[in-house]
Amino acid sequence: MKTLQVELDDRSYPIHIGTGLLNDPELIRPHVHGRQVMIVTNETIAPLYLQRTLALFADYETATVILPDGEEYKNLDTLNQVFTALLERHFNRRCTLVALGGGVIGDITGFAAASYQRGVNFIQIPTTLLAQVDSSVGGKTGVNHPLGKNMIGAFHQPQCVLADIETLNTLDERQLAAGIAEVIKYGLINDPEFFAWLETNMPALLAREPQALAYAIQRSCADKAAVVAADEREAGMRALLNLGHTFGHAIETGTGYGNWLHGEGVACGMFMAASLSHHQGWINASQLQRIKALIELAKLPVLPPASMSVGQFLEIMAVDKKNIDKRIRLILMKGLGQSVISDDYDYTLLQQTIEELLTESQKA
Repeated sequence: MKTLQVELDDRSYPIHIGTGLLNDPELIRPHVHGRQVMIVTNETIAPLYLQRTLALFADYETATVILPDGEEYKNLDTLNQVFTALLERHFNRRCTLVALGGGVIGDITGFAAASYQRGVNFIQIPTTLLAQVDSSVGGKTGVNHPLGKNMIGAFHQPQCVLADIETLNTLDERQLAAGIAEVIKYGLINDPEFFAWLETNMPALLAREPQALAYAIQRSCADKAAVVAADEREAGMRALLNLGHTFGHAIETGTGYGNWLHGEGVACGMFMAASLSHHQGWINASQLQRIKALIELAKLPVLPPASMSVGQFLEIMAVDKKNIDKRIRLILMKGLGQSVISDDYDYTLLQQTIEELLTESQKA
């Protein structure tokens, strides 16, 4: 087992990464301060891991909420189910919520914890690769609005993250690939050595070789923990973690939540950002090709949905949280592993890039 630490003064917390961690209550119980534990999961994960998770808290007062599975349920109505369950069971301010599932469950549970009685503790037990390498770390919580993804939420750090790699054995191939998109992101942001490692080891990741998965999760979490420690509330450099997300969120919103997986949108969004960077003259053709090749090797999309339009992209991107003074801010690249936050790009080239990729998608 490997333990990393997210350093945030009195909000610091450990990330435990390894196999069989769901069998070890001593990793998680020190982070429960009261006697009440509410486990929030979904209908897919509950049959697989709920009983083992309940066993971690055998002598606590426990309750469960089982939500529907899917990004389309990440909304205020579903969030309210958690509040109702907490109130019906008379859970107090010393209760702990446990998020057992992927990124949607983690985001909903974290936001419920941030809001319930003005804030209670929560713990992340991510069961998807995407959640283990990204969404469970950093304290971003929230739900979607029909007009924008993750537009309602709060920063609220967990007490602990427990990433049991064995849970990845029950992921389908599409979900595994979606998680790899976020892994690739870290290489592109500021870790060129990791990007090169991924070019060599992608087949091992897709084959779920434990050593390769463990290394990729540890390296991704270490990269993210360093950024979060430097900029917890995204006042500056943390926005780099949104590489691919402005385009990706537009795809998720434009096609209807749940039709594209979040990681698929991020993968395509990273290539769209790379293509614009190439048009800007910031990365060369060889670098663009390496990015495309790695994303495709991971069995992820590089072209946007043919059903969308340039206008639809720009309209949705205009409400992105990173924007300032109505200018769309993007995470672009000035080399492999050299991402930058920029609104200093040619807006005409942005339109041209989207148009070119949509045309290519329509011909495919």
